[in-house]
Order: sequence, then structure tokens, then C-alpha cells
Amino acid sequence: MKQAERFAARSSRWAYAALLSLLAPAYLLRLWRRGKAEPLYREHIAERFGAYRAPAPEQGWIWIHAVSLGETRAAAALITAMRVQQPDMRLLLTHSTATGREAGAALLQPGDAQAWLPYDTPDAVRRFLRHWQPRLGVLMETEVWPTLQFECAQAGLPLFLANARLSERSLRRGQRFAALLRPAAQRLRAALAQTEADAARLREAGVSDVQVMGNLKFDMAVDEALLARGRAWRAKLGRPVLMLAVSREGEEAQLLHAWQDLALGKETGEAPLLLIVPRHPQRFDEIAAMVAAAGFRLARRSSWQDAADSPDEAALHAQVWLGDSMREMALYYGLADVALLGGSFAPLGGQNLIEAAACACPVLMGPHTFNFAEASSLAEQAGAAQRVSDMAGALAQGLSLCEDAPARQAMSTQALRFAKQHRGAAARMAEFILQNG
Repeated sequence: MKQAERFAARSSRWAYAALLSLLAPAYLLRLWRRGKAEPLYREHIAERFGAYRAPAPEQGWIWIHAVSLGETRAAAALITAMRVQQPDMRLLLTHSTATGREAGAALLQPGDAQAWLPYDTPDAVRRFLRHWQPRLGVLMETEVWPTLQFECAQAGLPLFLANARLSERSLRRGQRFAALLRPAAQRLRAALAQTEADAARLREAGVSDVQVMGNLKFDMAVDEALLARGRAWRAKLGRPVLMLAVSREGEEAQLLHAWQDLALGKETGEAPLLLIVPRHPQRFDEIAAMVAAAGFRLARRSSWQDAADSPDEAALHAQVWLGDSMREMALYYGLADVALLGGSFAPLGGQNLIEAAACACPVLMGPHTFNFAEASSLAEQAGAAQRVSDMAGALAQGLSLCEDAPARQAMSTQALRFAKQHRGAAARMAEFILQNG
């Protein structure tokens, strides 16, 4: 790196750290506000700044950072493969969101530990590294933390980016802050990319060692009990179920408007059930109010979660169900005849359709799938998913599939075959990390 580039990188990192330090009170306030809906945000707040009550633990941790729920579920496959190859490993699992931490707790074994990833300021990161002293670190998917990656390099800690992906949009956005982000990318020991296209963009971003190893999410284990429960509920309903899966802001309003045009005029007993499963739990109440304002009879999954755990008579005759629970996507995919892919009907890049495929659920996706471009394209080529132009088109096609059992079954069969064909990334990534860390 030339002297001018080194100066620009150092200045950018200092400015970034100074800005974060100034924003620390706003960060704390945001955590406290989010904690109103998700109380876990208000717990262990000192960890966010690298402060710990207990004495420093023993050294030798394998540290994996999974920011939220999706990354944690992908990390589960990697952790399982790493335990097979190194049964005595001691796992430190960090997160940034409540949903990630809650899901990650189920992955821990005796001797493992869990913590929040510290705020990306020099003092917080140094305290974190001094306390835990991991022997290697793994960031999941898209994580870039300029201070963390600098301090890991200073400490001689090898840092990997696993299940790495980088969209063209994110690459171009990152190039506007190249003085800050390119050095961070260069400090990675290696990036283990999902696809060749991701690998090319990661190299362009500055990562020197990039290996293409596939997508960990194909190796995620489906919860067969949840899947079976969903199918039992579908049988009990006795009518088709059309789901908007992992929906994002703006999509629910599009859906309800189009649903009024397409389905409201049908007799209640003949109309399919509309199921909405939002991505973010803090939006559950907002969407429930939106459904009620649209004039539909609503049933919330949470209303029968603690009873016999089966929909009651009111729910069976509702027009819309709200999937306001966490870690039950296999249940919802088992329940649905067809899933509309959230995040793909607004310019948000789409959600991952691999879990739907593994549950043999046909998928209809909108025009915006740039975050999962290859998986979406391969699913479409395999006949596991179909592309539609907008929400109204998705509902029309979804209703058509609900009434065409042979076409729906063909997509279901192809979805399951597609999911099985692309497994194996977890073992490859685990072997590379353990051998090179």
C-alpha cells in the first residue's frame, strides 16, 4: 500500500471510530427502545462495549459472529461440521440482534459461550479480544467491521468470512468508502464465497484469498416435527394456503390491496387462507393493525401458541393468519401450498428461498432478488420457483397453483431435488477454516 493510501486508510478509520464514539448515546437509546418489544436487547448491555463481569475465560476459543437470525441458522450447519472435525472445540458465538442471540443459545454445548459483538470502537474491540483471546474468528456472510478487522490483524488473529456474498449494489456502495472498507477486506485471512459471482466481487472489493465453496443454507437441517405440524394444520383447514414469507416493509400493504381485488369476493369457505409471516418481530402489531384496517378477519399464531398449540375454530374460519412467532418457518412452509418470497416485491434484494425448497414448498418470487441472485436463478431453472412481475401477478399465479394440484406437486418435487443437489458447503468450509486458522 502506498504512503498516500495508508494515510487515507488511517484517517478514514480514525474518523469512523470518532463518529461511532459520538453516536454511542444514540446507539444505547436505540437498544433500549428495541428492548420494549424484544427484552433481550436490554440484557448484557455492557458486553456491547467489551465489558464483562466474570473473569477472563481460558484461551483457545473458536469465535463465530452471526449477526442475526438468518446468519445464525446458517452458522448452525457450519458449527455442526466443525464439531465433527474437531469434537473438543470451544465455541464463542456472538450476535448483534435479539433474534440471533435467542436462536444461537440452542447451538451451545457445555463449555461454550455466547456474547454480544462489541460496538465497533477501538477500546470496546480491544477489551473484547483481550477478554476472550480467540484463536480464530469467523464472520458470517456480509459482515464488515473496519475497527474489528484492524484490531484482529494487529493481534495476529486470523479472521474468515464464511458463506460470503456480495451483491453488485453492495460492491458499488462500498467503493464509495474504499479508503475505509478496502483495508478491512484486505485484512481477512480468506473469504469462503457462495458463488463465482460473489467471489469475483469480493476480490474486486479487496479480499486477497477467495474460495468458492457453496451456500451453507443448503446444509441447514429442516425441523421435521414443525414441518409435520404445518401439514397437519393444512389438512385441518381443508382449504389452500397462500403465504407471503419473510415479508418486508411495504409488501404487506401491496399484498392486502391485491388480495382485496382478487379474493375478497369469493365465499369464505372457498377462499384460500392468506398467511403473512413478517421478517421482523417488532412489526407484528403494525401488520395486525393493517390487516384489521383492511377489513379481514385475522387470527394470530401467538393466540393459540400456549394452548393446545393448534388453531381454534375462530382461526380456522379467519381470512388471514399472521405468523407472529419466531423459529417456526418450517411449520409455515409445511402449512403453505405456495409461498411468495418476501423482499422480492420491493427493491430490497429478496430473502433466501433455500429453506422453502428444503421444505418442498413452491416459491413465486418478484423481480428483486439481487441478494440471492444465483440461488434464485438456479431454483427457477430447476422448476422449484417461478418469477412474476409484481404482487398482483404473484397472487394470480399463486391462486392458479392452489387450484392445479399436478403443477404444484411438480414444483414441490423439483424444490426438494434442488435443495438436496447443492449440499456439502458446511464440511468444505469447516475443513478450510480449521486447517488455515
